[in-house]
Amino acid sequence: MTPHLVDGFPRIDPSPGDVASVQAACETVRAVFEGLRQEIGRVIVGQRIVVDHVLVALLADGHVLLEGVPGLGKTLLVKTLGQTLGIHCNRIQFTPDLMPADITGTRVVVDDPAGDHREFVFNEGPVFCQLLLADEINRATPKSQAALLEAMQERSVTVDGHTMDLERLFLVMATQNPIEQEGTYPLPEAQLDRFLLKVRVPFAKRAEIDEILRRTTTSRATSVTPVADAVFILQAQQLLRHVIIAAHVQDYVVRLVLATHPGNPHGTERLGRLISMGASPRGAQAITTAAKVVAVIDGRHAVSFRDVEAVTASALRHRIVPSFEAEADGVTVESIVRDLLEAVPRHVPGEVV
Repeated sequence: MTPHLVDGFPRIDPSPGDVASVQAACETVRAVFEGLRQEIGRVIVGQRIVVDHVLVALLADGHVLLEGVPGLGKTLLVKTLGQTLGIHCNRIQFTPDLMPADITGTRVVVDDPAGDHREFVFNEGPVFCQLLLADEINRATPKSQAALLEAMQERSVTVDGHTMDLERLFLVMATQNPIEQEGTYPLPEAQLDRFLLKVRVPFAKRAEIDEILRRTTTSRATSVTPVADAVFILQAQQLLRHVIIAAHVQDYVVRLVLATHPGNPHGTERLGRLISMGASPRGAQAITTAAKVVAVIDGRHAVSFRDVEAVTASALRHRIVPSFEAEADGVTVESIVRDLLEAVPRHVPGEVV
């Protein structure tokens, strides 16, 4: 079925009333997802899992944090995504001297050209956009990092007691260098919790580096074509919230999050020793909303255990604080999440709430 187009971009009913309409809308979302993946692939070499998780966060209406050493294409990925969507994008380069007003904007005094008085006018900062690239977010001081907290959670900005709403479609995609590197400040737990997913960007493989060199050190030019717009993304976000998650699958999500808390009966003694602080309810929300997107992209209309497990690491790795014992033994958050998935059974008969 050919999707309905407006100005060349697809449209769907975000709340279809019959099964056939739901299936058609989900098929359009899958087609757009694949189109975005292909267009991004024209610029970004490899990194299939990273690209997919960024697109999942977009459709799940959540912010995403990309972590990796410099030079792996994190910034290029976010910029390319903005080009494939044809939306209003801004970039903030986080540096130690960045001030909160450099992010949110500030009120300035201007002379009224028609009279003798002066008035305050608000100059919008770069946060007033639809896709914000927060580049190297952990190179700014905690005070500047905190300037994004209200925008990320409330989708509004308060300056001098005046609150201004941001765009309905507003996503922060931040890049972060590993905290072991010089000149970085660890993000506070409160801000980390605002990111739906944290995606680790790995080093490129041999064949991928070879292709990168062919694309970037020759006269070969690469461009992308917009695949969707803000209206479609908002429609898709609303549609995907209606995806079904069965009670026993949702209970699995709940038990996974509870098992990250030391001393909880759903966890294990080993997890209790390795984890200092576990995930908040936002962790369960992140797993559920991201798993709904994965289910639809995989051609299904209900969340499975496999969908939950596919996004658990990205949804929880920044919400789990390892204990001193774990750090002393060199146990990483990645291995803790693997232990978590192995320790928590999919089914617990008779315990579904």
